Amino acid sequence: MNFLIKFLITYLTVITVSFAEETKVFDFTERELSNLEVRKVRGADNKTIYTTGANENGNFLKAVANNAASGLGKEIKIDLDKTPFINITWKIEKNLVGIKENTKKGHDFAARVFVIKKTGATPLSNRAINYVFSSNSDIGNSWPSPYTKKSIDNVLASTKNNLNEWITVKANVKEDFKRFHDLDVNELDGLAIMSDTDNSKMKSIAYYQNIYFSEK
Repeated sequence: MNFLIKFLITYLTVITVSFAEETKVFDFTERELSNLEVRKVRGADNKTIYTTGANENGNFLKAVANNAASGLGKEIKIDLDKTPFINITWKIEKNLVGIKENTKKGHDFAARVFVIKKTGATPLSNRAINYVFSSNSDIGNSWPSPYTKKSIDNVLASTKNNLNEWITVKANVKEDFKRFHDLDVNELDGLAIMSDTDNSKMKSIAYYQNIYFSEK
């Protein structure tokens, strides 16, 4: 292969990477944490404790839920035509072994990320996909939330495969809204992070890092 061909291949590769579409969702800084909307789950005894930290790969969010349930929400527009893939880096240090996550009594997750589409005038009319790091179910399993069929639990990671180690997962949100809700969604309206143990009364410890949307 001559020099010109090598140069063109290298140049085109750099151009492709440089212009790849990405939308970052969270910075995981103290300032951002203080500005995020905190929602405690009705009936929960305690709030999940969220703190920020950093490692060699950047900022992260630590979530400790001890018989607790509260989420952090962010209103943000995500163009799913340009960036349909959600990317999540996360880790579960302490999981929730033995619960039945598709029941009301066991509907807890050490780590989950909601993607939300407004489909009506009230929050109850919204549709959501709940990407979860399960403690008991296999990757690829999914089911409607036992509390509302408008939210689907979709297992992207499991401590049966990865416990106490950072992993990165990816999902095509646009395709998932069509598959789970039969909706053609071009734009998301918000995201939320939640670690909760209010149903099982157990304790979990999880970490979130580098959540963003990409074109592929």
